[in-house]
Amino acid sequence: MEQFSLSFLPERRIFSLRELSDGIRGALEAQFTNIWVSGEISGVKLAPSGHCYFTLKDSDAQIKCVCWKLSYMRLKFKPKDGFQVLVRGRVDIYEQRSEYQFVVESIEPQGHGALQLAFEQLRARLRAEGLFDDARKRLLPRFPQRIGIVTSPKGAVIRDFIEVLSRRFPGVHIRLFPAQVQGLGSVEDVCRGLDYFGRSEWAQIVVVARGGGSLEDLWTFNEEAVARAIAACPVPVVSAIGHESDVTIVDFVADLRAPTPSAAAAMIICERKEVLDRLANREARLAELMRYRFAVLSRRLHEQTAGRAASVLHRGLARRMQRVDDNTARLHAALRSQIAARGRKRRQLEDRLRRFDPRPRLARSRDRLNSLAFRADSLIRAVLTRAQRRIANAETKLGQLNPRLVLTRGYAIVLGEGGMIVRNAAAAPAGSEVRLLFAEDAVKARVTESPSG
Repeated sequence: MEQFSLSFLPERRIFSLRELSDGIRGALEAQFTNIWVSGEISGVKLAPSGHCYFTLKDSDAQIKCVCWKLSYMRLKFKPKDGFQVLVRGRVDIYEQRSEYQFVVESIEPQGHGALQLAFEQLRARLRAEGLFDDARKRLLPRFPQRIGIVTSPKGAVIRDFIEVLSRRFPGVHIRLFPAQVQGLGSVEDVCRGLDYFGRSEWAQIVVVARGGGSLEDLWTFNEEAVARAIAACPVPVVSAIGHESDVTIVDFVADLRAPTPSAAAAMIICERKEVLDRLANREARLAELMRYRFAVLSRRLHEQTAGRAASVLHRGLARRMQRVDDNTARLHAALRSQIAARGRKRRQLEDRLRRFDPRPRLARSRDRLNSLAFRADSLIRAVLTRAQRRIANAETKLGQLNPRLVLTRGYAIVLGEGGMIVRNAAAAPAGSEVRLLFAEDAVKARVTESPSG
Protein backbone atom coordinates (compact mmCIF):
# COMPACT_ATOMS: atom_id res chain seq x y z
CA MET A 1 0.00 0.00 0.00
CA GLU A 2 1.38 3.37 -0.93
CA GLN A 3 2.34 5.55 2.02
CA PHE A 4 1.78 9.31 1.96
CA SER A 5 4.05 11.91 3.60
CA LEU A 6 2.43 14.28 6.16
CA SER A 7 5.22 16.83 6.17
CA PHE A 8 3.18 19.25 4.11
CA LEU A 9 0.54 19.66 6.87
CA PRO A 10 0.95 22.81 9.12
CA GLU A 11 2.21 22.31 12.65
CA ARG A 12 -0.54 22.40 15.22
CA ARG A 13 -0.48 25.17 17.92
CA ILE A 14 -2.13 24.26 21.14
CA PHE A 15 -3.39 27.09 23.38
CA SER A 16 -4.05 26.88 27.08
CA LEU A 17 -7.25 28.53 28.28
CA ARG A 18 -5.19 31.25 29.89
CA GLU A 19 -3.28 31.95 26.69
CA LEU A 20 -6.52 32.00 24.74
CA SER A 21 -8.08 34.48 27.19
CA ASP A 22 -5.01 36.70 27.10
CA GLY A 23 -5.02 36.63 23.33
CA ILE A 24 -8.67 37.60 23.16
CA ARG A 25 -8.07 40.38 25.69
CA GLY A 26 -5.16 41.71 23.70
CA ALA A 27 -7.19 41.72 20.51
CA LEU A 28 -10.07 43.49 22.21
CA GLU A 29 -7.83 46.08 23.85
CA ALA A 30 -6.16 46.79 20.51
CA GLN A 31 -9.48 47.60 18.86
CA PHE A 32 -11.81 48.67 21.68
CA THR A 33 -9.91 50.91 24.13
CA ASN A 34 -11.02 54.42 25.12
CA ILE A 35 -14.24 54.17 23.13
CA TRP A 36 -17.69 55.65 23.75
CA VAL A 37 -20.82 53.50 23.81
CA SER A 38 -24.42 54.71 24.14
CA GLY A 39 -27.26 52.81 25.73
CA GLU A 40 -29.71 52.54 28.63
CA ILE A 41 -28.58 51.57 32.14
CA SER A 42 -30.35 48.70 33.90
CA GLY A 43 -29.66 46.39 36.82
CA VAL A 44 -27.37 48.75 38.76
CA LYS A 45 -25.71 46.97 41.69
CA LEU A 46 -23.14 48.46 44.08
CA ALA A 47 -21.01 45.69 45.60
CA PRO A 48 -19.59 45.78 49.16
CA SER A 49 -16.14 46.08 47.60
CA GLY A 50 -17.11 49.48 46.14
CA HIS A 51 -17.30 48.26 42.52
CA CYS A 52 -20.45 49.05 40.54
CA TYR A 53 -22.04 46.56 38.11
CA PHE A 54 -24.82 47.24 35.59
CA THR A 55 -26.00 46.34 32.10
CA LEU A 56 -25.95 48.71 29.13
CA LYS A 57 -28.56 47.84 26.52
CA ASP A 58 -30.52 49.09 23.56
CA SER A 59 -33.24 47.55 21.37
CA ASP A 60 -30.81 45.17 19.61
CA ALA A 61 -28.07 44.19 22.11
CA GLN A 62 -26.72 44.48 25.60
CA ILE A 63 -23.34 44.32 27.34
CA LYS A 64 -22.37 43.83 30.95
CA CYS A 65 -20.47 46.75 32.46
CA VAL A 66 -18.26 47.16 35.52
CA CYS A 67 -16.96 50.39 37.08
CA TRP A 68 -14.11 49.81 39.48
CA LYS A 69 -14.17 51.48 42.90
CA LEU A 70 -11.67 54.27 42.18
CA SER A 71 -13.35 55.16 38.88
CA TYR A 72 -16.79 55.06 40.54
CA MET A 73 -15.66 57.50 43.25
CA ARG A 74 -14.54 59.98 40.56
CA LEU A 75 -17.79 59.85 38.61
CA LYS A 76 -19.70 63.14 38.59
CA PHE A 77 -22.84 61.28 37.55
CA LYS A 78 -23.66 58.05 39.38
CA PRO A 79 -25.40 55.35 37.24
CA LYS A 80 -29.14 54.91 37.73
CA ASP A 81 -31.60 52.50 36.12
CA GLY A 82 -33.45 53.82 33.06
CA PHE A 83 -31.02 56.64 32.18
CA GLN A 84 -29.75 56.98 28.61
CA VAL A 85 -26.00 57.54 28.90
CA LEU A 86 -22.71 57.69 27.05
CA VAL A 87 -20.02 55.56 28.74
CA ARG A 88 -16.32 55.72 28.01
CA GLY A 89 -13.96 52.84 28.62
CA ARG A 90 -12.61 49.63 27.12
CA VAL A 91 -13.76 46.10 26.34
CA ASP A 92 -12.27 43.42 28.58
CA ILE A 93 -12.77 39.70 29.18
CA TYR A 94 -13.73 37.98 32.42
CA GLU A 95 -11.99 34.62 32.28
CA GLN A 96 -13.98 32.93 35.03
CA ARG A 97 -17.15 32.98 32.95
CA SER A 98 -15.60 33.44 29.51
CA GLU A 99 -17.61 36.64 29.09
CA TYR A 100 -16.57 39.94 27.68
CA GLN A 101 -17.54 43.09 29.57
CA PHE A 102 -17.17 46.83 29.28
CA VAL A 103 -14.93 48.52 31.89
CA VAL A 104 -16.43 51.97 32.49
CA GLU A 105 -14.18 54.94 33.24
CA SER A 106 -16.65 57.84 32.87
CA ILE A 107 -20.38 58.36 32.30
CA GLU A 108 -22.27 61.25 30.74
CA PRO A 109 -26.07 61.27 30.68
CA GLN A 110 -27.81 61.90 27.36
CA GLY A 111 -30.67 64.37 27.25
CA HIS A 112 -29.59 65.92 30.61
CA GLY A 113 -26.78 68.20 31.68
CA ALA A 114 -24.17 65.93 33.22
CA LEU A 115 -22.90 68.57 35.63
CA GLN A 116 -26.41 69.55 36.70
CA LEU A 117 -27.34 65.93 37.40
CA ALA A 118 -24.12 65.41 39.34
CA PHE A 119 -24.90 68.60 41.27
CA GLU A 120 -28.39 67.37 42.18
CA GLN A 121 -27.11 63.93 43.19
CA LEU A 122 -24.40 65.33 45.47
CA ARG A 123 -26.79 67.87 46.99
CA ALA A 124 -29.34 65.14 47.77
CA ARG A 125 -26.68 62.91 49.33
CA LEU A 126 -25.15 65.63 51.51
CA ARG A 127 -28.60 66.82 52.60
CA ALA A 128 -29.44 63.28 53.67
CA GLU A 129 -26.26 63.24 55.76
CA GLY A 130 -27.35 66.43 57.53
CA LEU A 131 -24.57 68.71 56.23
CA PHE A 132 -27.15 71.35 55.22
CA ASP A 133 -29.03 71.38 58.56
CA ASP A 134 -29.44 74.77 60.18
CA ALA A 135 -28.71 73.22 63.58
CA ARG A 136 -25.05 72.63 62.68
CA LYS A 137 -24.45 76.13 61.31
CA ARG A 138 -22.49 78.38 63.67
CA LEU A 139 -23.00 82.05 64.46
CA LEU A 140 -20.32 84.41 63.19
CA PRO A 141 -18.53 86.67 65.72
CA ARG A 142 -20.03 90.16 65.76
CA PHE A 143 -16.70 92.02 65.64
CA PRO A 144 -14.07 89.76 64.04
CA GLN A 145 -10.52 91.06 64.12
CA ARG A 146 -8.83 88.27 62.11
CA ILE A 147 -10.38 87.14 58.81
CA GLY A 148 -8.93 84.45 56.56
CA ILE A 149 -9.82 84.25 52.88
CA VAL A 150 -9.21 81.39 50.46
CA THR A 151 -9.17 82.71 46.90
CA SER A 152 -6.93 83.57 44.00
CA PRO A 153 -4.36 86.29 44.78
CA LYS A 154 -4.99 87.68 41.29
CA GLY A 155 -8.12 89.35 39.99
CA ALA A 156 -10.74 91.72 41.40
CA VAL A 157 -12.12 89.44 44.14
CA ILE A 158 -9.39 89.98 46.72
CA ARG A 159 -9.06 93.69 45.84
CA ASP A 160 -12.80 94.33 46.21
CA PHE A 161 -12.91 92.32 49.44
CA ILE A 162 -10.07 94.28 51.05
CA GLU A 163 -11.46 97.62 49.81
CA VAL A 164 -14.90 97.01 51.33
CA LEU A 165 -13.45 95.81 54.66
CA SER A 166 -11.06 98.77 54.87
CA ARG A 167 -13.88 101.21 54.18
CA ARG A 168 -16.31 99.70 56.67
CA PHE A 169 -13.94 98.90 59.54
CA PRO A 170 -10.26 99.92 59.18
CA GLY A 171 -7.75 97.89 61.17
CA VAL A 172 -9.19 94.41 60.59
CA HIS A 173 -6.44 91.82 59.96
CA ILE A 174 -6.80 89.82 56.72
CA ARG A 175 -4.74 86.75 55.83
CA LEU A 176 -4.90 85.37 52.27
CA PHE A 177 -4.35 81.72 51.42
CA PRO A 178 -3.56 81.81 47.67
CA ALA A 179 -5.43 79.07 45.83
CA GLN A 180 -6.50 78.16 42.36
CA VAL A 181 -10.27 78.47 42.10
CA GLN A 182 -10.71 76.81 38.73
CA GLY A 183 -9.17 73.96 36.81
CA LEU A 184 -6.70 71.23 37.73
CA GLY A 185 -5.51 71.36 41.33
CA SER A 186 -8.12 73.89 42.46
CA VAL A 187 -9.98 71.39 44.67
CA GLU A 188 -6.77 70.47 46.49
CA ASP A 189 -5.79 74.14 46.92
CA VAL A 190 -9.14 75.12 48.42
CA CYS A 191 -9.12 72.12 50.77
CA ARG A 192 -5.57 72.97 51.88
CA GLY A 193 -6.61 76.56 52.59
CA LEU A 194 -9.53 75.46 54.75
CA ASP A 195 -7.33 72.95 56.56
CA TYR A 196 -4.67 75.63 57.16
CA PHE A 197 -7.05 78.09 58.79
CA GLY A 198 -8.71 75.27 60.76
CA ARG A 199 -5.42 74.03 62.21
CA SER A 200 -3.72 77.40 62.80
CA GLU A 201 -6.60 78.74 64.96
CA TRP A 202 -5.63 82.25 63.78
CA ALA A 203 -8.76 83.20 61.86
CA GLN A 204 -12.09 83.95 63.50
CA ILE A 205 -13.91 83.70 60.14
CA VAL A 206 -12.87 81.97 56.91
CA VAL A 207 -14.21 83.26 53.57
CA VAL A 208 -14.13 81.07 50.45
CA ALA A 209 -14.47 83.46 47.51
CA ARG A 210 -14.50 83.41 43.73
CA GLY A 211 -15.83 85.66 40.98
CA GLY A 212 -18.67 84.75 38.64
CA GLY A 213 -18.57 82.22 35.82
CA SER A 214 -20.32 79.32 34.17
CA LEU A 215 -21.32 76.11 35.93
CA GLU A 216 -18.11 74.49 34.65
CA ASP A 217 -16.01 77.43 35.92
CA LEU A 218 -17.57 77.17 39.38
CA TRP A 219 -17.47 73.37 39.54
CA THR A 220 -14.58 73.34 42.02
CA PHE A 221 -17.10 74.50 44.64
CA ASN A 222 -19.50 71.69 43.73
CA GLU A 223 -16.96 68.99 44.56
CA GLU A 224 -17.67 66.71 47.51
CA ALA A 225 -14.13 67.11 48.89
CA VAL A 226 -14.55 70.90 49.20
CA ALA A 227 -17.98 70.53 50.81
CA ARG A 228 -16.64 68.11 53.41
CA ALA A 229 -13.60 70.31 54.08
CA ILE A 230 -15.96 73.21 54.89
CA ALA A 231 -18.07 70.97 57.15
CA ALA A 232 -14.93 69.79 58.99
CA CYS A 233 -13.46 73.30 59.43
CA PRO A 234 -13.68 74.33 63.13
CA VAL A 235 -13.89 78.02 62.14
CA PRO A 236 -17.16 79.53 60.80
CA VAL A 237 -17.04 79.59 56.99
CA VAL A 238 -18.66 82.13 54.65
CA SER A 239 -19.19 81.20 50.99
CA ALA A 240 -18.92 84.04 48.46
CA ILE A 241 -18.98 82.26 45.11
CA GLY A 242 -19.90 83.90 41.82
CA HIS A 243 -22.79 86.29 41.41
CA GLU A 244 -26.08 86.42 43.29
CA SER A 245 -27.75 84.01 40.83
CA ASP A 246 -24.99 81.38 41.10
CA VAL A 247 -25.63 78.53 43.55
CA THR A 248 -23.02 75.95 44.53
CA ILE A 249 -22.83 73.05 46.98
CA VAL A 250 -20.60 75.02 49.35
CA ASP A 251 -23.39 77.63 49.70
CA PHE A 252 -25.51 74.97 51.42
CA VAL A 253 -22.70 73.66 53.65
CA ALA A 254 -21.20 77.02 54.70
CA ASP A 255 -22.36 78.76 57.87
CA LEU A 256 -23.31 81.86 55.85
CA ARG A 257 -23.84 82.43 52.09
CA ALA A 258 -22.99 85.80 50.59
CA PRO A 259 -24.25 86.64 47.08
CA THR A 260 -20.88 88.13 46.05
CA PRO A 261 -17.38 88.51 47.57
CA SER A 262 -18.00 92.23 48.15
CA ALA A 263 -21.30 91.44 49.86
CA ALA A 264 -19.47 88.94 52.07
CA ALA A 265 -17.18 91.71 53.35
CA ALA A 266 -20.25 93.84 54.13
CA MET A 267 -22.11 90.98 55.85
CA ILE A 268 -19.37 89.74 58.19
CA ILE A 269 -18.57 93.10 59.79
CA CYS A 270 -20.58 96.24 60.49
CA GLU A 271 -19.50 99.82 59.86
CA ARG A 272 -17.16 101.37 62.37
CA LYS A 273 -19.40 104.45 62.76
CA GLU A 274 -22.29 102.23 63.74
CA VAL A 275 -20.17 100.62 66.47
CA LEU A 276 -18.95 104.00 67.73
CA ASP A 277 -22.51 105.37 67.86
CA ARG A 278 -23.64 102.29 69.74
CA LEU A 279 -20.74 102.63 72.18
CA ALA A 280 -21.54 106.30 72.75
CA ASN A 281 -25.15 105.43 73.57
CA ARG A 282 -24.03 102.65 75.89
CA GLU A 283 -21.52 104.95 77.56
CA ALA A 284 -24.18 107.59 78.20
CA ARG A 285 -26.52 104.96 79.60
CA LEU A 286 -23.73 103.54 81.76
CA ALA A 287 -22.86 106.99 83.10
CA GLU A 288 -26.50 107.55 84.03
CA LEU A 289 -26.67 104.18 85.78
CA MET A 290 -23.39 104.89 87.60
CA ARG A 291 -24.68 108.23 88.87
CA TYR A 292 -27.82 106.56 90.12
CA ARG A 293 -25.78 103.77 91.71
CA PHE A 294 -23.47 106.26 93.40
CA ALA A 295 -26.44 108.16 94.78
CA VAL A 296 -27.90 104.95 96.22
CA LEU A 297 -24.54 103.90 97.67
CA SER A 298 -23.93 107.38 99.09
CA ARG A 299 -27.29 107.38 100.84
CA ARG A 300 -26.70 103.87 102.15
CA LEU A 301 -23.18 104.81 103.26
CA HIS A 302 -24.50 107.84 105.08
CA GLU A 303 -27.14 105.74 106.80
CA GLN A 304 -24.68 103.02 107.77
CA THR A 305 -21.61 105.11 108.67
CA ALA A 306 -22.51 108.71 109.39
CA GLY A 307 -25.47 107.84 111.60
CA ARG A 308 -23.52 105.15 113.40
CA ALA A 309 -20.53 107.45 113.83
CA ALA A 310 -22.76 110.20 115.26
CA SER A 311 -24.27 107.75 117.73
CA VAL A 312 -20.83 106.53 118.82
CA LEU A 313 -19.63 110.13 119.15
CA HIS A 314 -22.62 111.18 121.20
CA ARG A 315 -22.15 108.25 123.57
CA GLY A 316 -18.42 109.03 123.88
CA LEU A 317 -19.07 112.71 124.52
CA ALA A 318 -21.76 111.90 127.06
CA ARG A 319 -19.39 109.61 128.97
CA ARG A 320 -16.66 112.25 128.94
CA MET A 321 -19.03 115.04 129.99
CA GLN A 322 -20.24 112.83 132.82
CA ARG A 323 -16.63 112.39 133.86
CA VAL A 324 -16.14 116.18 133.74
CA ASP A 325 -19.25 116.66 135.89
CA ASP A 326 -17.95 114.14 138.42
CA ASN A 327 -14.56 115.83 138.55
CA THR A 328 -16.20 119.23 138.90
CA ALA A 329 -18.40 118.00 141.75
CA ARG A 330 -15.42 116.46 143.52
CA LEU A 331 -13.45 119.67 143.00
CA HIS A 332 -16.25 121.78 144.43
CA ALA A 333 -16.59 119.41 147.39
CA ALA A 334 -12.83 119.59 147.96
CA LEU A 335 -12.92 123.38 147.74
CA ARG A 336 -15.79 123.57 150.13
CA SER A 337 -14.03 121.25 152.50
CA GLN A 338 -10.83 123.26 152.30
CA ILE A 339 -12.71 126.51 152.71
CA ALA A 340 -14.53 125.09 155.73
CA ALA A 341 -11.21 123.96 157.17
CA ARG A 342 -9.72 127.38 156.54
CA GLY A 343 -12.69 128.95 158.19
CA ARG A 344 -12.23 126.86 161.27
CA LYS A 345 -8.55 127.69 161.26
CA ARG A 346 -9.36 131.36 160.88
CA ARG A 347 -11.71 131.25 163.81
CA GLN A 348 -9.06 129.54 165.86
CA LEU A 349 -6.59 132.21 164.87
CA GLU A 350 -9.07 134.91 165.69
CA ASP A 351 -9.41 133.35 169.11
CA ARG A 352 -5.68 133.32 169.45
CA LEU A 353 -5.40 136.90 168.14
CA ARG A 354 -7.39 138.01 170.96
CA ARG A 355 -4.56 136.76 173.11
CA PHE A 356 -1.67 137.62 170.85
CA ASP A 357 -0.72 140.34 168.43
CA PRO A 358 -2.61 139.42 165.27
CA ARG A 359 -0.73 141.39 162.62
CA PRO A 360 2.32 139.14 161.99
CA ARG A 361 0.32 136.00 162.22
CA LEU A 362 -2.41 137.54 160.09
CA ALA A 363 0.13 138.41 157.42
CA ARG A 364 1.50 134.86 157.40
CA SER A 365 -1.98 133.40 157.30
CA ARG A 366 -2.89 135.73 154.44
CA ASP A 367 0.15 134.61 152.45
CA ARG A 368 -0.63 130.96 153.09
CA LEU A 369 -4.23 131.51 152.05
CA ASN A 370 -3.17 133.25 148.83
CA SER A 371 -0.83 130.38 148.05
CA LEU A 372 -3.55 127.81 148.64
CA ALA A 373 -5.99 129.82 146.52
CA PHE A 374 -3.43 129.99 143.68
CA ARG A 375 -2.83 126.24 143.90
CA ALA A 376 -6.57 125.61 143.91
CA ASP A 377 -7.01 127.86 140.88
CA SER A 378 -4.14 126.10 139.06
CA LEU A 379 -5.63 122.73 139.91
CA ILE A 380 -9.01 123.80 138.52
CA ARG A 381 -7.39 125.12 135.35
CA ALA A 382 -5.38 121.89 134.89
CA VAL A 383 -8.45 119.72 135.31
CA LEU A 384 -10.44 121.86 132.88
CA THR A 385 -7.54 121.85 130.39
CA ARG A 386 -7.34 118.04 130.46
CA ALA A 387 -11.09 117.80 129.99
CA GLN A 388 -10.96 120.23 127.02
CA ARG A 389 -8.07 118.25 125.51
CA ARG A 390 -10.07 115.01 125.76
CA ILE A 391 -13.02 116.76 124.10
CA ALA A 392 -10.75 118.02 121.29
CA ASN A 393 -9.32 114.51 120.79
CA ALA A 394 -12.83 113.12 120.59
CA GLU A 395 -13.77 115.74 117.98
CA THR A 396 -10.61 114.87 115.98
CA LYS A 397 -11.46 111.18 116.03
CA LEU A 398 -15.00 112.03 114.95
CA GLY A 399 -13.61 113.99 111.99
CA GLN A 400 -11.44 111.02 111.02
CA LEU A 401 -14.54 108.84 110.81
CA ASN A 402 -16.00 111.12 108.12
CA PRO A 403 -15.37 109.32 104.73
CA ARG A 404 -15.36 112.56 102.74
CA LEU A 405 -12.67 114.02 105.03
CA VAL A 406 -10.58 110.88 104.46
CA LEU A 407 -10.92 111.26 100.67
CA THR A 408 -9.71 114.91 100.83
CA ARG A 409 -6.35 113.65 102.15
CA GLY A 410 -5.69 111.83 98.83
CA TYR A 411 -7.40 108.51 99.46
CA ALA A 412 -9.87 106.91 97.05
CA ILE A 413 -12.59 104.27 97.12
CA VAL A 414 -12.11 101.47 94.51
CA LEU A 415 -15.32 100.21 92.89
CA GLY A 416 -15.34 97.06 90.78
CA GLU A 417 -17.85 95.64 88.31
CA GLY A 418 -21.43 96.23 89.41
CA GLY A 419 -20.34 99.14 91.62
CA MET A 420 -19.19 96.90 94.51
CA ILE A 421 -16.35 98.11 96.78
CA VAL A 422 -13.08 96.28 96.10
CA ARG A 423 -11.71 95.19 99.50
CA ASN A 424 -8.76 93.08 98.36
CA ALA A 425 -6.64 92.38 95.24
CA ALA A 426 -8.47 89.12 94.47
CA ALA A 427 -11.65 91.13 93.75
CA ALA A 428 -9.87 93.03 90.95
CA PRO A 429 -8.04 90.51 88.71
CA ALA A 430 -5.70 91.60 85.94
CA GLY A 431 -7.55 92.96 82.90
CA SER A 432 -10.64 94.07 84.81
CA GLU A 433 -11.92 97.66 84.89
CA VAL A 434 -12.33 99.57 88.17
CA ARG A 435 -13.59 103.03 89.10
CA LEU A 436 -11.70 105.25 91.59
CA LEU A 437 -13.96 107.54 93.63
CA PHE A 438 -12.22 110.68 94.99
CA ALA A 439 -13.56 113.43 97.22
CA GLU A 440 -14.93 115.51 94.31
CA ASP A 441 -14.84 113.31 91.18
CA ALA A 442 -14.01 109.83 89.86
CA VAL A 443 -11.96 108.15 87.09
CA LYS A 444 -11.94 104.74 85.39
CA ALA A 445 -8.83 102.51 85.38
CA ARG A 446 -7.76 99.05 84.19
CA VAL A 447 -5.90 96.57 86.42
CA THR A 448 -2.71 95.48 84.63
CA GLU A 449 -1.27 93.23 87.33
CA SER A 450 -2.55 91.38 90.39
CA PRO A 451 -0.70 89.33 93.07
CA SER A 452 -2.04 86.10 91.54
CA GLY A 453 -1.14 87.09 87.98
